[in-house]
Amino acid sequence: MIRKAIYFILGLAGLLIICYFLQPIKKGRGFDTTTKYELVNNWLDLPKELKLGNPTGISIDTNQNIVIFQRADRKWSLFGSMPDKPIESKTILVIDKETGKLINSWGDNLFIMPHGLKVDNENNIWVTDVGLHQVFKFSHEGRLLMKLGKAKVAGNDSLHFDKPTDITIAKDGSFYVSDGYGNSRVVKFSAAGKYLFEWGKKGDKESEFNIPHAICLDNKGNVYVADRENNRIQVFDPTGKFINQYTDNTFGAICGVAFDKTQSRLFAVDDFTFLKVKHRGSDVIIFDSIQRAQTRFGRSGLYQGNTSWYHDLTVDKDDNIYVGDILGNTVQKFRKVSNH
Repeated sequence: MIRKAIYFILGLAGLLIICYFLQPIKKGRGFDTTTKYELVNNWLDLPKELKLGNPTGISIDTNQNIVIFQRADRKWSLFGSMPDKPIESKTILVIDKETGKLINSWGDNLFIMPHGLKVDNENNIWVTDVGLHQVFKFSHEGRLLMKLGKAKVAGNDSLHFDKPTDITIAKDGSFYVSDGYGNSRVVKFSAAGKYLFEWGKKGDKESEFNIPHAICLDNKGNVYVADRENNRIQVFDPTGKFINQYTDNTFGAICGVAFDKTQSRLFAVDDFTFLKVKHRGSDVIIFDSIQRAQTRFGRSGLYQGNTSWYHDLTVDKDDNIYVGDILGNTVQKFRKVSNH
């Protein structure tokens, strides 16, 4: 009898835990249910001979084409050493946002472990490589313009990175690097690549990070950092002073952040963990002007459809959302269908 009672209590506790996590998603608690997005099925139309690997970085160029940083057949094992040789396939893909067809590609024999990607206002493409511990700036066609960090040498000073995750570029050309897996800091550089200052350390308090995984700027130059394992977004002014944070108990690991083209809404992707089992599904979260999670959609795995892991996202001028899924090795496109 006692054993049955224990089993009943444990089962009831498990059911309550499941309901707790399902409620915000199923019932839309605290979220706007009038703004709907639908998945555009079979949007990508890549050549058959091109095998898309993990699409870890994604951005939009000045022509509204989608630019993807992908790993081809390269796998990152967290339990082994980083590969030594560069990926032979082309890792930078430029995709037509309407047709999903490949416009251009380059980046073969350059990178060991692709991660973050941004396109600046002059159409230059910036990337981070966590295997090389480096940050690169290229022209849109692939000509190297700047390189920071020492290849395959990790460090935490002004000349080194340790698995840098992402990069974002200010209006004056200065830029910030989230650094990253090995370090827990944000580093700012001048437009010419001169080290200016940094902030952050490992922890969960204000201005501390547990894997600063992605980074973006608003139109005031404030810095938004996806503090992945702390399940939050931290906001800083351009000097690195803490302003506030976005967090609540429905967030999973925040992997990516981006603003829309009007800079009026902040978008993020999270990765859901259930009972310490990672990658149970991912969401797109859209925040309104008062920093509230206004809209949320896309979670799968435990809830519906295939398990996904949204790693990065970007938004075009028509409010279409593009998300890199590194479990499905695809880029999903979501289209807004109503807004009453």
